[in-house]
Amino acid sequence: MQFHSQTCFKQITSPWGAITLSASPAGLNGVWFEGQKHHPDVHPWRASPSNTFLVKAEALLNNYWHSKLPRKQSARDWLQGIPIDMSGGTAFQQAVWQALLSIPQGATCSYGELAAAIGKPSAVRAVGTAIGRNPISILIPCHRVLGGQGQLTGYAGGVWRKNALLQLENALETSTSVTSNL
Repeated sequence: MQFHSQTCFKQITSPWGAITLSASPAGLNGVWFEGQKHHPDVHPWRASPSNTFLVKAEALLNNYWHSKLPRKQSARDWLQGIPIDMSGGTAFQQAVWQALLSIPQGATCSYGELAAAIGKPSAVRAVGTAIGRNPISILIPCHRVLGGQGQLTGYAGGVWRKNALLQLENALETSTSVTSNL
């Protein structure tokens, strides 16, 4: 993953551990749990606790884990006013991450459904790899993607966090295919 040379960061706390937020001049480009796979080295970046993108992302995340966001809305709706910078990913990764933005809170889909939704039904493994590299956890909701039989599978931030996020959203009791939303 490539990051803009002027990327800045901020550390916040969540109910599931510390989170690093990062932003480029173009927008929010990272949300990682402490210890998450593919967490970048932030040492070259400057700390910027007052960066507008990071402050807005922190407020949005606080509203999320305090259940103050409208239910059944997609992440795309929540992110109005916070530009997202996905430029560090490949074109394929960006297509997968864009599709993830359409999964509404409280809904889930399978890796196969997501692959079909982006027009690559035989690329299930590649979709899974792109999801695992999602740099903007929670806000690009990769936690809403389940195995083909509805099982909790891989999550770069830990399957226990994926379970906690889906429990917060009441998504496990009401698992719904969202192919039509993608």
